[in-house]
This record gives sequence, structure tokens and C-alpha cells, in this order.
Amino acid sequence: MTSASVTADAVPAVPQRRARTLGEAFRIFASHLSPVLIMAITATVIAARIAVGDWRWQQLLIVGAVFALQPFIEWTTHVWILHARPRRLLGREIDLYVAKKHRRHHADPRNLEILAMPIPGLITLGLVVWGIALLFDSLADRLTLGVTAAVFMLGYEWIHFLIHTDYKPKTAAYRKLYQGHRLHHFRNENYWFGVSRRLGDQVLGTNPSKEDVPLSPTVKAILG
Repeated sequence: MTSASVTADAVPAVPQRRARTLGEAFRIFASHLSPVLIMAITATVIAARIAVGDWRWQQLLIVGAVFALQPFIEWTTHVWILHARPRRLLGREIDLYVAKKHRRHHADPRNLEILAMPIPGLITLGLVVWGIALLFDSLADRLTLGVTAAVFMLGYEWIHFLIHTDYKPKTAAYRKLYQGHRLHHFRNENYWFGVSRRLGDQVLGTNPSKEDVPLSPTVKAILG
């Protein structure tokens, strides 16, 4: 796939919108289906978890495990799934839908209309979390995992969306996320894979100084 074809595929069917404030950003964010579904799922599992009760300190281990693993799950998903190249299998080309959509996102990173998580991706993540939750005997433990995963998923989606708006960082913590992800999109697509957290990049060696990384000629056409 050439740079020209990627850019052409990225042209949205609706006019692009801009957001300079948190309110404007949230209105656009909430106008897309998958963020609304994630917010609804998060609210539902929180309500269910409160209703079930059965609070035990051991459930903090579930929260802690998700907290510790999340940056590496985010990094791995970004590198191996979102940046996956088309592969040939038994004479047929296999090209993941989420990877194709991510290439459109790299080709047009300011387009807020193509930022939302694809519904197939959301369904897949939900099934994975539910499959892991079934390993627990207690409904309370299953819902604890569900709440934690949903909160992290919603946080990731919102932070990723906000970084691509015209809203400027007001805090040091958000500024680091903003700068890192912008470098991934506008300097070199082979580094700075963390979005909502940077620990994966720091541990796995993809968080260099900006000055140490050359400008990539394929940063907007990531298949080169």
C-alpha cells in the first residue's frame, strides 16, 4: 500500500470537527457509538459490583494486577495488533480490520471522526475480559475485574481522543502523555507506543529522547 492510497482511504465521509475545550471534546467523543457503549458498560458493571457487595481485601490484588499489567497490554496491543502488517495465509491476504483503521488514523491523525475504537475490537476485548473473569469462582471477584478493566478502557479511549483534539495540556502528567503520543504520530511511529500510561515504553526501550530519533518518512503511512 502506498502513502497516496493510505491518505486517500483516510478521507472521512463527514466534515471533520475540532475541539479546543474539554466540553467540546467530550461532546464529540460522546457522539460516537463505541465511547457511549464503553461508558454504559462501565456504569453498569460499577452498579452491579456495588449491588453484589461481598467486599474482601483480596480483591485489591485483582485491581493491582490489572494496574501493573495494563501498560504492557497497551504497548503489546499497539505494536502487534494495531501496527500489524497484512500477511498471506494459504494464498489469501489477512489484514486485520483494526490495523487498517489504525493506518487511516496515522494518515489523518487530526480527524476526530475515525478515532473511536472499532466495535469488533470492543467486542473482542469484552470477550477476553469475560473469559478471564470466568476463572474466578466469586461473582464479586468477576465484577471487580470487570470494573477495573472497564475503567482502564474508558480512560484509554478518552485520553487518546483528547490528545488528538486541539485542547492543550494543563497538567504535567497529561503533558507527558500528550507529548509522547504526538511524537509517535508526527516524528516516528516506531517509538512512544504508550497512550494512557508510559511505563511500557520506559521498560521496553521505546521511550527515547526526541533528539535521539530521526523523523520517519513513513510516520503517516506506516506500511511504508
